[in-house]
Amino acid sequence: MRVIKTLVVAALFAVVAIAVLLGLMWLEHKRETLLPAPSGPFAVGRTMYVWSDPVHPDPMAPQPGTKRELLAWIWYPAAPRQPSQTVDDYLPAPWRTALERQTGALLTQLLTRDLSRVRTHSTRDAEVSPQQRSYPVVLMRAGLAALTTDYTTLAEDLASHGYVVVGFDAPYRSFVVVFPDGKVIARAPQNNADLLDGPQKEQLANKLLQAWSADMGFALDHLEQLNASDPSGRFLGRLDMQRIGVFGHSLGGATALQFCHDDSRCKAGIDVDGAPLGSVVADGVTQPFMFLLSDHKGESDADEPEAIRQAGANIHSIYDRLPSDRRLMIRIRGANHYMFSGDGAMLKSPLVMRVLRTVGAVRLDGRRQVALTAHYISTFFDVYVKGVPASQLKSQPEYPEIEYVH
Repeated sequence: MRVIKTLVVAALFAVVAIAVLLGLMWLEHKRETLLPAPSGPFAVGRTMYVWSDPVHPDPMAPQPGTKRELLAWIWYPAAPRQPSQTVDDYLPAPWRTALERQTGALLTQLLTRDLSRVRTHSTRDAEVSPQQRSYPVVLMRAGLAALTTDYTTLAEDLASHGYVVVGFDAPYRSFVVVFPDGKVIARAPQNNADLLDGPQKEQLANKLLQAWSADMGFALDHLEQLNASDPSGRFLGRLDMQRIGVFGHSLGGATALQFCHDDSRCKAGIDVDGAPLGSVVADGVTQPFMFLLSDHKGESDADEPEAIRQAGANIHSIYDRLPSDRRLMIRIRGANHYMFSGDGAMLKSPLVMRVLRTVGAVRLDGRRQVALTAHYISTFFDVYVKGVPASQLKSQPEYPEIEYVH
């Protein structure tokens, strides 16, 4: 009987503990989250476009002949915000609803912050800043199927330094896309690399890489048209299409690398912790290029997956063929692949993040990781797109987490 009583008490204690934990997570979920303030001198605006191509079909659509469509998010240097202007939502309400339907309540309501209470620094549909006649353009590509808005902090920071930052989501391969007319298109299962492994996964990754690289070229074509004849007048003559940078994270970083190989319009590129794929591995690139890496140093050769070893070898092969004055490779000590480029570190439940820190899965504060990434992305493009002195990329004492890899 005593054993039964003990088990009952233990079960009641477990139930109470779980209830308290869920309550704390719910309170954390509902708290307001302010993204890090951009570090540049410009205010930031954000707007959205839908671009379609009825001539060239989408190679990743389940139905052959489906027209290619992109939903473009554009962050840009803006005129100072007026009291009557609206700070843009982190993610518009229809997108939040679609995302919750795709991921379920656990991810959207307990393990992450309420996206309706995430505060950005972008003014919706603001006028472009009159401080310069035109601004260089940077294409930004998310990792795998991640949404472009998952990288809002990096986009806002780069725009605040005087760049027009263009990211885009595509039907059937982004996690979900919600068009202004209410149409919702989720990622097609056959485009989900997480469902595969081995050669099949690599084959799909290469197919996605080629599609995203082609999308970058398609986006640049539309930006050139926008610069020549923007119906709204916002970007008319304001885009410096001779100064174009490209960066991305994970598969997006591999895409940025391949695109710079494919398209001479790319003047400088950055691969943020992406394993190189495609023909660029054999051919290399000629544009100034930076590899910004997370920290794999804790992994021994015996424990390190073969894929990571091969990715490192490919990165070094491409890097070693670049002239020393047109390349940079740095590692952020303690950085985590998923935390040092996107907004995830700010949007995950703080309780979950504390657990991850305790068990050693996250070693460097998430906001610090993103701040370091933002600094080196803007500085690299300042040097190789805007032409500021290369000395700006030298080691600086205020960034002790940075390791220059040679």
